[in-house]
Amino acid sequence: MKINEYQELALRTANTDAMKIKEEAMLNGVLGLNGEAGEVADIVKKYRYQGHELDKERLIKELGDVCWYVALLAYSLDCDLETVLKKNIDKLKKRYPEGFEKERSLHRESEDK
Repeated sequence: MKINEYQELALRTANTDAMKIKEEAMLNGVLGLNGEAGEVADIVKKYRYQGHELDKERLIKELGDVCWYVALLAYSLDCDLETVLKKNIDKLKKRYPEGFEKERSLHRESEDK
């Protein structure tokens, strides 16, 4: 599946009323993204600090939910996911042209946040 196809298919399940107003879609995206990221963090926390087995299947499902809200948030900005991902790679290539370097990480230019 192509990334923009994912976005199109995922957004078929979005609240159509909230989709009509981009600011509402943005707020739903931001709040949902943070909620789902919290669920991802909770799975890892329980594994790391509370003796739980790492539930990889649940973690994968929650990552899918994170992606859903990223797709919604991108939509609210009139942007497709391919553009979001390309811009991220362009930023990373500029920041780490030869791959990750600790020194470059410690002394990042403020313009490329």
